[in-house]
Parts: sequence; C-alpha cells; structure tokens
Amino acid sequence: MRSTQRPPRALRFGLIGIAAFNLLSALAGMVGLTVGGGMGLPLAWIEGSIFSSYFWPGVILGIVVGGVQVLALLSQLRGYRVAWGLHAAAGLTMMIWIFVEIAIMLVWSPLHGIYFVTGLLQTILAVLALGAWPRPFLARTPRA
Repeated sequence: MRSTQRPPRALRFGLIGIAAFNLLSALAGMVGLTVGGGMGLPLAWIEGSIFSSYFWPGVILGIVVGGVQVLALLSQLRGYRVAWGLHAAAGLTMMIWIFVEIAIMLVWSPLHGIYFVTGLLQTILAVLALGAWPRPFLARTPRA
C-alpha cells in the first residue's frame, strides 16, 4: 500500500534548507569560477583534464548542480509529488559532482566533505519523504 501522506514538517523544512544551501553554494561557485577567474585555484589541479580553465567547470556546476536544486525546490514549494524524487536526484548529483571533482583534481578539501554530506543528507531525507521509513521502525515482515 502506498501512502499519500505529506512527509513530516521537519523533513520538508530540512529538505528546503539543504537544497537552498546547495543551490546558493553552486551559484557562488559558478560565479567564483567563471567571473572570479577560478577563485585562485591553481590551474595545475585541472592539468590533464579536458579543461584549460575553471570557466566551464563553473558553468557546469551552476547549471547542472544548481539547476537540479532549483527544480527540487520549486517542485516542493509548488506542491508537486515529484519533489521528493527530485530532491533525491539533487543529492545524488551533488555527491557525483564531488566524486568527479576529486577524481579530476586529485585534491581533497574539507569543502568536499561538507558538500558530499549535504548531498548524502538530502538524498536520505528525500528517500524518507518518499515513504521508505518503516512504521513501526523495528517491525518484522511476515514470512511467506
């Protein structure tokens, strides 16, 4: 049986907060990497990649990572059921971005950890909003 109940208020507000944080971070990163000339990051970090500057990674960050956060936020604020799936996609997109960034740059920063955790948390909360939380939590399933 599929539940059509709204997720708890704390879960809904948590998703809004995380998505807004991730969106603002992606937009700030896009501006810093494109207009800000790479925010002082050494070009050596992207040597050997397809990028010769931080401009295109900044554009991709803003459009892809920021874009999916916008879709998740707007769909939730407008009350669409697809919002929870979009939040899961947005969290996964954030985690994938961090993995790819580390793989290209071969550099780790505490910011990578922070943004990976926000993506993971967004994904977990979205899955819970989709009804994956068993009630009661420790109930056993009937054996066939």
